[in-house]
Amino acid sequence: MFCSSSRSRALPALVLTAVLVSGCAAEGTTSAAPSTPPSNAVAPTASPVSALAITDPWVKTTGEGMTAAFGTLVNNTGTEVTVVSGASPLSPKIELHEVVESGGKMVMRPKKGGFVIPARGTHELAPGGDHIMLMDVTGKVEPGAEIPFTLTLADGGTLEFTAIGKEFAGGKEDYQGGDEGGMDMGGSGDKDKG
Repeated sequence: MFCSSSRSRALPALVLTAVLVSGCAAEGTTSAAPSTPPSNAVAPTASPVSALAITDPWVKTTGEGMTAAFGTLVNNTGTEVTVVSGASPLSPKIELHEVVESGGKMVMRPKKGGFVIPARGTHELAPGGDHIMLMDVTGKVEPGAEIPFTLTLADGGTLEFTAIGKEFAGGKEDYQGGDEGGMDMGGSGDKDKG
């Protein structure tokens, strides 16, 4: 009899628990988001970071002075994207550079307007062409070093990536102040591996 009485008291408690649990479950399913967003909802937009990518990023090895970073910028959107600046803990001063002919010499200078990557297109950063210039580097760049970078886009978005240190002799360019504020690539100033 004792067992039967205790079972009869436990049964209502179990039924009440089952009702409460099923009520919570039903409540959870009814609170799901509606299939159409409310009129004040902001539609998700593509992240500026996913709009631009870089393939095979690398930095020329150096012991001091200047160096440069390269790779291929890839625009994954249907509109052009413009890179307007760069930053890295390796250098307090980074410029977006181009190499152009001036007065019969190849000179390196800041690229006005930055790097423009066409819609669904690419923009190559290569020795002797457009590149990311790092001045007054704060440490050595050895082969295999991993150097973090952040590029800022005209729309305020950013692209973060890591470039790998790579030995590259190139044309043994010498970078010094040149005509039109550029850097002469054939002089005998401060030697750089950039």
